[in-house]
Amino acid sequence: MTGEPSGEIVVVGGGVIGLTTALVLAERGRRVRVWTRDAVEATTSAVAGALWWPYRIEPVATARVWALRSLEVYEELAAGGEPAGVRMVEGVQGEVRLDEADAWLAGRVPGLRAATAGEYAGTGLWARLPLIDMPAHLPWLRERFAAAGGVVETRTVSSFAEVDAPIVVNCAGLAARELVPDPSVRPVRGQLVVVENPGIDTWLVSTDAAGEHAYLFPQPGGLVLGGTSEEDAWSLEPDPATAEAIVRRCAALRPEIAGARVLGHRVGLRPTRPAVRLERDTLPDGRLLVHNYGHGGAGVTVAWGCAEETARLVSG
Repeated sequence: MTGEPSGEIVVVGGGVIGLTTALVLAERGRRVRVWTRDAVEATTSAVAGALWWPYRIEPVATARVWALRSLEVYEELAAGGEPAGVRMVEGVQGEVRLDEADAWLAGRVPGLRAATAGEYAGTGLWARLPLIDMPAHLPWLRERFAAAGGVVETRTVSSFAEVDAPIVVNCAGLAARELVPDPSVRPVRGQLVVVENPGIDTWLVSTDAAGEHAYLFPQPGGLVLGGTSEEDAWSLEPDPATAEAIVRRCAALRPEIAGARVLGHRVGLRPTRPAVRLERDTLPDGRLLVHNYGHGGAGVTVAWGCAEETARLVSG
């Protein structure tokens, strides 16, 4: 096969990066199939929080460009009344100063200001940002992709040589560690607790002096509490002690959480890399391979910007 730019495309990976990339390509008139090992609802993306913010992603400057493009799309989806699972919600980013955020968010986030002492006991940024309900957003992406003529196939890929298309797009996330192979891709384990919402309608992200994270996101299915960032941890089993610590840290910020009934637990492995790999490559047989992986905990945040950049690379 040859890497003809007009050929069919197979996107490997069905998380938020893969689905968004496939959707952008399909809506630009390309014939696209997604090969995914797991159902959309079982991907790492499905357990994300998921607040728009470029968390643990490099290179910072480029990631911010991708994030701002994605912000535009999420704002449109939130305003358009589509069942995309996207809402604009106010909250506080702890340990972020207004001048730091203004350097790249000025004019893009209306009402951006320093948090008051009553809103947060420390330095914080008050902002109205997209909050994405992933159990709703991922199926919406899949359905919009199907409406554009795209096809999702359940396939486990152990080598790009197995992919029967002239153009391959690698959105394999953590699986890229073995598939490429790329040993610089590493898991950063995140554990969440979902509780009944005691009436909280704003989000909050905080980091204490010891570097422990606490965040709470009001979602339709409950209040999502987090979290952890355990490097090179592969376990997908929720740890009860970790869950108790998450609830305790969040209750220290919002005391009404302490008595909230636990609805469930989530664990995901963020596909972290020293920097996102988004570039053209060539397979041994000459076919075009475009990489789009290594987004860490910011896949939702940069998905649309990265998808459009991938589409440009596919088109040469």
